[in-house]
Amino acid sequence: MGEQAGRTVTLLLVDDHPVVRDGLRGMFESSPGFRVLGEAPNGVDGVELALRLDPDVVLMDLRMPGGDGVAAIAELVRRGARAKVLVLTTYDTDSDTLPAIEAGATGYLLKDAPREELFTAVRAAAQGRAVLSPAVASRLVSRVRAPLSAPGVEPLSAREREVLELVAKGTSNREIAKDLFISEATVKTHLTHLYAKLGVKDRAAAVAVGYDRHILGA
Repeated sequence: MGEQAGRTVTLLLVDDHPVVRDGLRGMFESSPGFRVLGEAPNGVDGVELALRLDPDVVLMDLRMPGGDGVAAIAELVRRGARAKVLVLTTYDTDSDTLPAIEAGATGYLLKDAPREELFTAVRAAAQGRAVLSPAVASRLVSRVRAPLSAPGVEPLSAREREVLELVAKGTSNREIAKDLFISEATVKTHLTHLYAKLGVKDRAAAVAVGYDRHILGA
């Protein structure tokens, strides 16, 4: 299915509180451009439903009896699920944030996020873009960044900066290759190198560190 503007984003809601699920379903179903395919009360059921229903985005709580969110995210990645996972939780502690991102979450928002911010985040996640609330981004940066003065830390090359800037805009590897007139394999090589230089493992962390070091947004 294409990434064209205006297409309906399909969702799966995974949260152990029925009231929260009801609220989210009502909010998304009353807004054009979203369709809720199903709900699950825990991570184990969430994984099975995500694989069966194939939503664009899974809105995932973290702490749930019967199967937590981090384990569910890791299992979805292991089983090759197409869905992007956007964590939506009340917890923003270091012990919650980093494991979720490392497990493969595309983004991490807190439940007090404004309605429009949540809608924007879900659309961005559906496109594979990294989505981090400001509070979570600052916590993540404090955990993943390497000190600028650390031995062996190399500056990004001009091309790596270009790639990182495009990643921050939510550009896919294929689109980056097209924009920079290089192959997708070369894009992946640049990403591998810039991840190593920034001391991170994925796109979300790379963008967070890029802003923190003023590589981005300068």
